[in-house]
Amino acid sequence: MKLATLKDGSRDGQLVVVSRDLKTAHYVNDVAGKLQTVLDDWNFYAPQLQDVYDALNAGRARHPFAFDPRACMAPLPRAYQWADGSAYVNHVELVRRARGAEMPPEFWTDPLMYQGGSDDMIGPHDDIVCTSEAFGIDFEAEVAVITGDVKMGAKPEQAADAIRLIMLANDVSLRNLIPAELGKGFGFFQSKPATAFSPVAVTPDELGEAWRERRVHLPMTVHWNSKKVGAPDCGTDMVFDFGQLIAHICKTRNVRAGSIVGSGTISNVDRSKGYCCIAEKRMLEIIDGGQPVTGFMKFGDAVKIEMFDAQGRSVFGAIDQLVSAKG
Repeated sequence: MKLATLKDGSRDGQLVVVSRDLKTAHYVNDVAGKLQTVLDDWNFYAPQLQDVYDALNAGRARHPFAFDPRACMAPLPRAYQWADGSAYVNHVELVRRARGAEMPPEFWTDPLMYQGGSDDMIGPHDDIVCTSEAFGIDFEAEVAVITGDVKMGAKPEQAADAIRLIMLANDVSLRNLIPAELGKGFGFFQSKPATAFSPVAVTPDELGEAWRERRVHLPMTVHWNSKKVGAPDCGTDMVFDFGQLIAHICKTRNVRAGSIVGSGTISNVDRSKGYCCIAEKRMLEIIDGGQPVTGFMKFGDAVKIEMFDAQGRSVFGAIDQLVSAKG
């Protein structure tokens, strides 16, 4: 099943079911108007939405209309929690090696995670708005999941059972603000502006064999100013799976329905697969030549993040954003 939230002038938008080929959609006001409503009582609402989805794909829907991803908000425009991990430890190791810092061994056994802003998620075609290019504007292509309720102390297997939906994320970073913030010893804040998400969120079964080991085994395709810069495989080199990431949050607290958990920047050891954030490219340049060559994003730059299945079909639709100056 594929779900999206369309802009309607309200904070939380209008929930729709989207066809598998992303060409048509159907309103589901008679079932639930908001995605959070569905997440709060998944077992009741999901089967009803599945019936609409099946009818839409079979050409039996009563009132289908053309789906326009440019009209989408984030699938969950306001979330109860946005917790972003760093499951691709290779990425962390590169960053630390570039600045001459040792890699603590516990980074391979205990996930890194920060809690981002969840009150203002943005849509897949909304601009990345920034007040200054000097902040070091960077994209970060990730996979994210939306959970149901998970009890404190849940093990990875139990936590994974609560994964309701999967989507893509562009976890924008302002790289030049990060060192001073981390230097305070209190984590990211101003360096992490609004996160964008793919047009649709999909249930794990939509991925078929590509969803296994609690990971997505498909490449993440990234274009920067129309140039393909990366297509690393999301299942390869993911040290912590989504069950482990959710269980990490649950160690000392409950996780409530409508929580979003991110994978962190997709990164493969195989450098031929390219990169999913500019910082990683710059780290490799530092390691190889002593200094970075590639600059960060400028006003007017574009980034496109998309995932295709084995048949070359877009699974989630594309995050397709421009960087713009705040007026």
